[in-house]
Amino acid sequence: MVESQVRGSPRRGLVSATLGFFIGFAGVVLYGPVATEFESAMGLSGLALGVLVAAPQLTGSLLRIPFGAWVDDVGPRRPFLVLLGLSIVGMAGLALLLTVFYPGGLTMRLYPLVFLFGALSGCGIAVFSVGTTQTAYWYPKDTQGTVLAVYAGLGNSSPALFTLVLPIALGALGLTTAYLVWFAFLVVGTVAYAATAVDPPSFQLRAAGLDPETSEARARECGQELFPGGDAFASVREAASIRRTWVLVALFFTSFGGFLALTVWLPSYWITVHELDVQSAGVLTAVAFTLLAALIRIPGGVLSDRIGGEVTAAGSFLLVAVGAGALVVTRAYAPALGATVLVAVGMGVANAAVFQLVPKYVPEAVGGASGLVGGLGAFGGFVVPPVLGLFVDIYGDAGYATGFVVYVVLAFLSVALAERLYRDRLATAPEPSPADD
Repeated sequence: MVESQVRGSPRRGLVSATLGFFIGFAGVVLYGPVATEFESAMGLSGLALGVLVAAPQLTGSLLRIPFGAWVDDVGPRRPFLVLLGLSIVGMAGLALLLTVFYPGGLTMRLYPLVFLFGALSGCGIAVFSVGTTQTAYWYPKDTQGTVLAVYAGLGNSSPALFTLVLPIALGALGLTTAYLVWFAFLVVGTVAYAATAVDPPSFQLRAAGLDPETSEARARECGQELFPGGDAFASVREAASIRRTWVLVALFFTSFGGFLALTVWLPSYWITVHELDVQSAGVLTAVAFTLLAALIRIPGGVLSDRIGGEVTAAGSFLLVAVGAGALVVTRAYAPALGATVLVAVGMGVANAAVFQLVPKYVPEAVGGASGLVGGLGAFGGFVVPPVLGLFVDIYGDAGYATGFVVYVVLAFLSVALAERLYRDRLATAPEPSPADD
């Protein structure tokens, strides 16, 4: 029996990928919730603090591309463990630095080390593209939207939870102990992933000595439908040569990049425009936006499988446009809260819809496409906040609200791109035969 040669199951593949992503993705908020502690201890300028807070997301975005492609060469388990291992090194270095130097000795001269350890800790963020491919290879095509949404939705919830927990841990344990606890959490989570993760069937059969053609044929008997090209660099090049990949990158730039940007921007909006205190602004951002946008991906993936990713994406970006437009014009708390929820729902559903389309539109290079879409799309988290900052420079405090016009523009452009994908698919769909009528 072929099944006896293959360890694991699709469910085990999904659970382990989701666990690993949850562990690694928490690095998004490595410095954000306690940024004022580093600012006061090191005497940082606004620019230096901004660069420091962005360090984990920078590496977490850039490494998605090569590591997502590497999956097609060796399977997902090894890239996953390398990225989580780098995160452990970064977190260990940061915890040691704080133990030795915080608070009195943590001066600006140590900034390069704090930045370096933050960047290393953020490597775990890059497991997104690896886990996406792990999940996609374990499941058949007609369930991709649902399972990828479960994977991404539950994994994406860790920044919101850590945004809530880290300030509480700071008050109860102090900065150094809080990061030591995080280090222990990262180690335990990595060990748990290593103990549960297994590569999809084709990789296991190839590792057992079967040639690619035979391993693919036998993997199909186990239910695997998507297969790698086998060359990491070729996968990226092939994905980059396909126009649809870049359309998906643009859509993910708005949805996921926008999600990352608002995760760090909304607290300032609530503090400045609605005069909330720092803790209340953080809680509101975590619950009404970050956590909601993450969890709504699950029903968003189900919806994408039922009515199509293109239609789901177009509708969800319309929600983003309406919500962002409301945030531009309103200064009242209740309407602003409702608009924020609308944006969160739209972005979360759009995130699910876009990745439902990746294996559909780029089946010949899923690993490379996942890396490009996930990595370059996430750059919205770096590009959008400075643009929003320009509105503040021009309009003062009112710019925190006026700047949401950026999301109105991005959302409508994304609606147009999703509609174009839908029209192209209809135009290239084969005509039904008389027997199908």
